[in-house]
Amino acid sequence: MNVELDEVRRFLAEHHPFHSLDPEILDTVPGSMTMRYVRKGTTLIRAGEPNDYLYVVRSGAVDVMDADDVLLDRRDTGRSFGYSTLVTESTSKYTIVTVEDSLLLLMERQAFAELAASSPELVRYYSGLSARIRAEAQQLHGESFSDVLRTRLDNFAIPNPAHIAPEITLQESARIMRDKNVSSLLVMDNGSLDGELLGIITDRDMRKAIAQAIDPATPVSELMTREVHTASPDQLVMEAMLVMAELNIHHIPIVERGRTTGIIASADVMRLLQANPMYFAGDLERKNSQEEMREVYDDAQRVALRFIERGASADEITSLLTVVADSMARRLLHLAEEKLGPPPVQYAFVVLGSQGRKEMGLASDQDNALVLSNEYDLITHGEYFAQLSEYVCHGLDTAGQVLCPGEMMASNPEWRMTASQWADTFHQWITAPEPDALLYAQTFFDMRPIHGDVQLAESVHAQAVATAQNSSRLHAHLAALAARREPPLGFFRGLVVDRSGDYRNTLDVKKGGTAAIVQMARLVSITAGKDALGTLQRLERAKDAGLSARSVSDLTDAFTFLNNITLQHQAEQIRQGEKPDYHIAPGRLSKMDRENLRDAFQIIKSMQNSLNLKYPIRSI
Repeated sequence: MNVELDEVRRFLAEHHPFHSLDPEILDTVPGSMTMRYVRKGTTLIRAGEPNDYLYVVRSGAVDVMDADDVLLDRRDTGRSFGYSTLVTESTSKYTIVTVEDSLLLLMERQAFAELAASSPELVRYYSGLSARIRAEAQQLHGESFSDVLRTRLDNFAIPNPAHIAPEITLQESARIMRDKNVSSLLVMDNGSLDGELLGIITDRDMRKAIAQAIDPATPVSELMTREVHTASPDQLVMEAMLVMAELNIHHIPIVERGRTTGIIASADVMRLLQANPMYFAGDLERKNSQEEMREVYDDAQRVALRFIERGASADEITSLLTVVADSMARRLLHLAEEKLGPPPVQYAFVVLGSQGRKEMGLASDQDNALVLSNEYDLITHGEYFAQLSEYVCHGLDTAGQVLCPGEMMASNPEWRMTASQWADTFHQWITAPEPDALLYAQTFFDMRPIHGDVQLAESVHAQAVATAQNSSRLHAHLAALAARREPPLGFFRGLVVDRSGDYRNTLDVKKGGTAAIVQMARLVSITAGKDALGTLQRLERAKDAGLSARSVSDLTDAFTFLNNITLQHQAEQIRQGEKPDYHIAPGRLSKMDRENLRDAFQIIKSMQNSLNLKYPIRSI
């Protein structure tokens, strides 16, 4: 193999999906590729037209847009495109345009077909990517750009913007920008946001200073832009965008009653317009450190807050947060495998609890586990999976998804088992439902694989569901747990709040609210032998299991309302710099929301009374 082909082989071996090919097969791939240099702005593939090449980005970047020119993804070094027309589609659904001068590797259709015939995992990988981008493109089209543009600036701007005093040097300003990861600094007369806004210095100003060889010790007051255009917090994102376009500026400070309260940047506006699961998932795939992932996770939370402000449904918010959490875990798993080498045996990384049900909220922690191949040997393979789990779980924590206080995570050796061991464990939980076993069983019945050998986990889950369906003893214990999560409702439908302590004058909307419905939906799903995971999906399928249409409708409405009010409460806490929780003060709710809260709790109470009649709960 000559030097150029050897370099291409090394490059491919570092990127998905080529890194998983047999070495002998990978040796043949560079010879079937050609290299092409393409200028920025070149259209490589047009939507509705055929394409006969697989492209791999060697350097540079391309944008993937749908037929309506909506940006779906940006592909940079190591990523592929063009595969959908080689795998599933006759013509391309996407337009691909270079956004930088790019060096591309091309493989013709016939060469790809020959490679796919010898490496079926390649087809599975690309087919999966095609399906995902189609699904997420459809999800993106459900989001109204006009809604985004009508967002008020005070619900969008970054609060407490980075700022400096006028005597700070250019060199020190550059360091502050780097450390705070910002593209601008506001220059305040006294170095405080309470002071007078004198000017702004941006990363573009810094680049100009370097090009002009200006002394790094020069104070920013000599280089800053003095005529700063500001906006008020009640203006809309659309207005700010028009001003930016008209004045060719990229940052607008927000000023309220003489005080600088925030800043809006054009890059943040574009990020909001692209705020969909595909954008965040694609962004995470390009991150190589836990700290970089934290930025994406924080962005997702900020977008979730804005969506809540605009009246998005709880289902939309929890879907966004779950997709981001899934993508973050997958990226960490890929990084762990790159660091540790290929896994010695097959495994599946599974998520549990709210993430397993795709119902993550703003206060969700992580729950996960490993299902290992039955070929796993603790002495031979244990250290590899211990290191992998530690890397992923603590990486998630660093990136923003906090550790489970009950240690229900793959980093805990108890939750790394072979498929056979998991099957035995589920059987024990089901046939001998002690208190701890019930707690674990509930969480693990929400098991969803997101990486690795999916069938390993699915077979364990299917076997557990089949066994649980016939266990009347388990059903009774699960019914007892659901019935004992009493909603905070007193006589005459009065809302019962805590009278003392940290949560004085509040009630826990999760303990006797959403959690009770989750448990009831899980119980009905198990007794019917259904494999649905989401609470709303479980309730919908409960119609086939004998639950009346009225009961399904009532529980669905109650669950939706409680989730919506919880997310609104948590969003406000985050805006106030508080840790989000589930303790809501009824006195702060509108009269209508208080009535709806009573109705939701009454529905739960009625269903719990039905459970008391159906199952021998009092004897447990």
